[in-house]
Amino acid sequence: MFQEQANEAIELLQKLISIPSISREEKELADFLERYIEERGYIASRKGNNIWVIGPGFDTSRPTLLLNSHIDTVKPVAGWTYDPFKPVVEGDKLYGLGSNDAGASLVSLLHTFFYLAERNQPYNLIFAASAEEEVSGENGMRTLIHELPKIDFAIVGEPTGMQLAVAEKGLMVLDCYVYGKAGHAARNEGENAIYKAIPDIEWFKNYEFPKKSDLLGAVKMSVTIINAGTQHNVIPDVCSFVVDIRSNELYSNEELQREIDEKTKCEIKPRSTRLNSTQTPLNHPIVLRGKELGLSQFGSPTLSDQSLMNFASVKIGPGDSARSHTANEFIFLENIYHSLEIYIDLLDGLKI
Repeated sequence: MFQEQANEAIELLQKLISIPSISREEKELADFLERYIEERGYIASRKGNNIWVIGPGFDTSRPTLLLNSHIDTVKPVAGWTYDPFKPVVEGDKLYGLGSNDAGASLVSLLHTFFYLAERNQPYNLIFAASAEEEVSGENGMRTLIHELPKIDFAIVGEPTGMQLAVAEKGLMVLDCYVYGKAGHAARNEGENAIYKAIPDIEWFKNYEFPKKSDLLGAVKMSVTIINAGTQHNVIPDVCSFVVDIRSNELYSNEELQREIDEKTKCEIKPRSTRLNSTQTPLNHPIVLRGKELGLSQFGSPTLSDQSLMNFASVKIGPGDSARSHTANEFIFLENIYHSLEIYIDLLDGLKI
């Protein structure tokens, strides 16, 4: 039975790779996945390009476990020597866009759902495939989460080498503005907005927030974009720059913004403060069973749909995060067999 699920998961992944599903363009793949689930005898629900299915015997008196991964991919980068939308198996590697991030997790969790749903579990089971994860879109998990019953715990499928990411860094992007006064560059006039911005840019480069996490380390701030000026002989009156901030679980994004406002002079406009860091207690039953299975626990520096979940979760899936968003992305077929085994050992009969 287990071997059959793994073989079917690999076959499904090959089909998914052949259906382009760039973020916000997932409709064709969502159509296919909806049919695939219903052909198994389950009732698939849908909102936009988000698909979910509730296991049989749903009982509100029991806790509910969500299995989630995303169906969208980034656009293929330059450097592919394979067709990114044509699944190719060479040896034990399956090449194709989304094979590693996060197709292998998606198909493994779906077939884990099929396996667990056929057995009595002490929890309700839901599988959900979300859209727009790669762009933190409004029509992905932000929409889906309001359609689901109350969730007590989630397994989020992302490439972690099947180790438990029990914490995840948050994200806040700041648009910063410094204002000067325009003037002719040949004369000693005007107020150069670039020069005025330099102290704040240096502050973002050098400042360290004092609270450091054992799992996630320090808050990381990076100035990633700078724009100023209109032509060579005009003193720029505006300098704008973008700051990428990766928060740990010891600060909310609102707390970070307040401290930044106090210590800089630029005008700051956060794009969003919703993507906070997350952490699951290390004594949670899923984490404890993971330890029994020899799974390590770590803090993940990359963002996922976990950041939008107001309930406990862990991130775990086949593959290597370093292969995500790269040319000639691939997954080892053995990883999918291994992931089914671990997911089932982790969840079958677990009391959450």
